[in-house]
Amino acid sequence: MEGGAVMGVMDFIKDAGEKLAEMGQNAEMAKRIQERIERFGVPIKGLEVSVADDVVTLKGVSATEEDQEKALLIAGNVRGISRVSDQITVKGSPDKTAKVRQGKMRFHTVQKGDTLSAISKKFYGDANKYSRIFEANKPMLESPDRIYPGQVLRVPE
Repeated sequence: MEGGAVMGVMDFIKDAGEKLAEMGQNAEMAKRIQERIERFGVPIKGLEVSVADDVVTLKGVSATEEDQEKALLIAGNVRGISRVSDQITVKGSPDKTAKVRQGKMRFHTVQKGDTLSAISKKFYGDANKYSRIFEANKPMLESPDRIYPGQVLRVPE
C-alpha cells in the first residue's frame, strides 16, 4: 500500500451517540457501523469493520485524511463504543499523526450546554465561524443545532 499507514486509537464516551445494536452483538454492531459509514458517503476502499466489546476496529484505504477522520468519528459516535482502533491507511499522504500534532486538525468532545457557536468562540475567538465546524462534520451533522454531549467533532484549524 502507498502512503502512510496510521495506526492509532481514538477514545469516545461509551454512553453517547446513536444506538445501533444491543451490546454484546458484535457482528451486528460491526455491520451497522459499516452501513452507517457507507450511508454517509465516506469512501474507504476495502472497508472492514469489526467490534470486540466496546472497541471498533476500522481497516481499509482512504484517499484523504478528512475521509479517514470522518470514518473514525462515525464509528466512535455510536452508543456503546468507547474506542476506535484506526487501521486505515491514507493513500499517498504522510503520517497523519504528525499533522494532528502540528495542530492542523483538532477534535472536541461536546459538553452539556455546548453549541457550535460556543465551540467556535472557544477555538476561533469568533462565535460566527461555527459554520467551519459544521462543514467539517458533514454529513454526520445534519443541522448546526443538533449536537449532543459526548459527541466528538472535527475542528479545523
